[in-house]
Amino acid sequence: MVKALGSDSAEGLGQLSDEELMARYRDGGRADVFNELVHRYERELYRYLARYLGDPSLAEDVFQNTFLQVHLKRGLFESGRPFRPWLYAIATHQAVDALRKAGRHPTVSLDQRVGGGTGESEAGQLVDLLVGEDDGPLSKLQEAERQQWVRDSIARLPETLRQTLILAYHQDLKYREIAEIQKIPVGTVKSRLHAALEKLQQMARAGRRGGDE
Repeated sequence: MVKALGSDSAEGLGQLSDEELMARYRDGGRADVFNELVHRYERELYRYLARYLGDPSLAEDVFQNTFLQVHLKRGLFESGRPFRPWLYAIATHQAVDALRKAGRHPTVSLDQRVGGGTGESEAGQLVDLLVGEDDGPLSKLQEAERQQWVRDSIARLPETLRQTLILAYHQDLKYREIAEIQKIPVGTVKSRLHAALEKLQQMARAGRRGGDE
């Protein structure tokens, strides 16, 4: 993961919010404050990048580049701004840039979710229905086949729809957080998510019809 910049986190830093920590780092550049932020997000953010990129080694590089950008752009962080969406926006941009340089597309897996669901997003419910063992359109497929279908289908979505779906499903982010990350209105987040899920449903139905022929 990201290499430490200095001493261990000072006593009491763990009691501060992400926003307070980032404000302190912006104003003072203290290594222990930076290390506390890295510690809080290293597992969560790395998992997101590994799923989005489909390459643990590349995810490691992008993770380090993300926090390098946090360091370089610390002066741009505005007081009162939520830190988590700001961090995810940087990470997503770094991931897209890394894939572009490598001439690759994301290889996404939706078989593991983060969090228990906020009730604000319908993404998890519908994807669970698509890959579940009920009467959904993919119910006749074996588990491995369903997961492969999900990966292939997500990869076929337009990049903006794919990003929205991954953020809503994997990271269990609220609409307003996704809007902050993608720098779009909340209404656009909802429409992108709806479009992504509709396309997945269409692909699943088309695949079922083809399998019945």
